[in-house]
Amino acid sequence: MATTRTAHTVWNGDLPSGSGQVTLDSSGLGTYDVTWKARAEQAEGKTSPEELIAAAHSACFSMAFSHALGEENKGAPEEVHTTADVSFQPGEGITGIHLTLKARVPGLSQEDFARIADAAKTGCPVSAALTGTTITLDATLEG
Repeated sequence: MATTRTAHTVWNGDLPSGSGQVTLDSSGLGTYDVTWKARAEQAEGKTSPEELIAAAHSACFSMAFSHALGEENKGAPEEVHTTADVSFQPGEGITGIHLTLKARVPGLSQEDFARIADAAKTGCPVSAALTGTTITLDATLEG
């Protein structure tokens, strides 16, 4: 069954001095402040598109890794801890994503761990989306 998840952002002002709020609509988990400064300099209690991508990527990769273990009958992990570092360079955009995985999986060999982790990196739907995807837009100018 296909699902759609929704978030929205309201932005006020120009890029350097403006600000916005990102709301997670589907989950209702909250609204988060976003600014250019939080994106290009220091977060200072605000988020950025890159941090939101990092959150999505770390969650997706952790799920993909756990799924891959199950598909190979390697058992359930005791814990999967994934960090995603999304690098952003003003004027260039996102310049790289580095995933760091730490996992406890009883009885899993180092060779199987490395192979399954690499497959999860490729098989994670967020990884696939970030390699290139069709982007569509509905735009309405209100006034």
